[in-house]
Amino acid sequence: MTTRILWGGAAVVLALGLAGCGGSEKKTPAATNQGRGPITFATGKDLSGTIQKLVGRWNAQHPNEKVRLVELPEDGDQTRQQLVQNAQIKSSAYDVIRLDAVWTAEFAARRWVLPLPEDKLAPGTFVPAALETGKYRGKLYAAPWLTGTGILYYRKDLLSAAGVKEPPTTWAALRDACDKVKKTSQGKGADCYAGQYDKYEGLTVNYSEAVQSAGGQVFDAAGKPQVNTAQAKAGLQFLVDGFKQGLIPSKGVTLKEEESRRAFQDGKLVFHRNWAYVYALASAKDGSSKVNGKFDVAPLPGKDGPGSGTLGGNNLAVSAFSKHQASARDFIAYIVSLDVQREYGREQSFPLSRGALYDDPAMIKLYPYLPVLKKSLETARPRPVAVKYSQVSAAVQDQVTAAVTGRKSVDQASADLQVALSGLAD
Repeated sequence: MTTRILWGGAAVVLALGLAGCGGSEKKTPAATNQGRGPITFATGKDLSGTIQKLVGRWNAQHPNEKVRLVELPEDGDQTRQQLVQNAQIKSSAYDVIRLDAVWTAEFAARRWVLPLPEDKLAPGTFVPAALETGKYRGKLYAAPWLTGTGILYYRKDLLSAAGVKEPPTTWAALRDACDKVKKTSQGKGADCYAGQYDKYEGLTVNYSEAVQSAGGQVFDAAGKPQVNTAQAKAGLQFLVDGFKQGLIPSKGVTLKEEESRRAFQDGKLVFHRNWAYVYALASAKDGSSKVNGKFDVAPLPGKDGPGSGTLGGNNLAVSAFSKHQASARDFIAYIVSLDVQREYGREQSFPLSRGALYDDPAMIKLYPYLPVLKKSLETARPRPVAVKYSQVSAAVQDQVTAAVTGRKSVDQASADLQVALSGLAD
């Protein structure tokens, strides 16, 4: 579904291998131009018409710089492929392009998008973690628009029945709470915990979160893989033990966002890791959710304290091949501005990038999960920043799958992943 692609985002659609390079990342970025005139905005499906409404307001105020909305495929792989193909032939068909947050490094390194003037964007007012996803080598190439990170959904009714007063902040507390719930009549038959562990981008996200939540990192600040450290192995061990010890049901190896969401919504899970889009669906009062009014959300737990989620989201960038780059830059500043984001947020449940929206009482009334999401975003980290990201993700999926299915030990899978990622580091 579109909501999931947008921020989970992002988390489910990057299995496609890299297309050919359009230039070396070591070269100076292409010069910007000051061209003004009509522009195209290449984005995802506008199912509610909200984006078109905001574009219409811009057009009324800028009759000589009108924006035409171009809807790209819903499937993220197809969207990326289309954007890559246009960039490779240096097409000026798109002026403003919507990028999954993790594509920034690739598009910036290949000089397909241009640095943005930060003075027009008030960068200090963005959620800091979201702002980082728009940067490559210290420069801002894409303005954060939509953001989000993984959060913990939990059955507050089952925890209450088991005498558990607070949601868990550590993995040990998660296991303990689940054991207590299973001993109650209300908790019989429910599985403990599930995230997204099928062999796809979601597994890379869940692995990264486990590593971060154990105090490790997949890549360090210098771009070197660090997956064979004690901390990284502890994160992988949590996932492996989860399957071995029954914390995560065996069918968890087939779960993606929607399968796991349905399991939670059908009352089959005590705890569930997913994105913010689940909140509205699980709160439905039309009979589609068995947990309406029975759940709440909290930050993800970690090894020794609160964990660290992985950032999802979409950013907006100016195509290096646009003939009207000045208009494109101004339009991005407009669409990510606080007032426009606030209006967009009233119509859509997508978590947005301006920090003030997370403290807005009217927004919190609409989306009660915002305070938890804000807290989670403070410790969230981007997925590995790598030009060859799709190969990085594929390597993670291969080795983590081998570990959680018992084909490799944690030590062997971690060592093999370190070797694989070392060959992909920038």
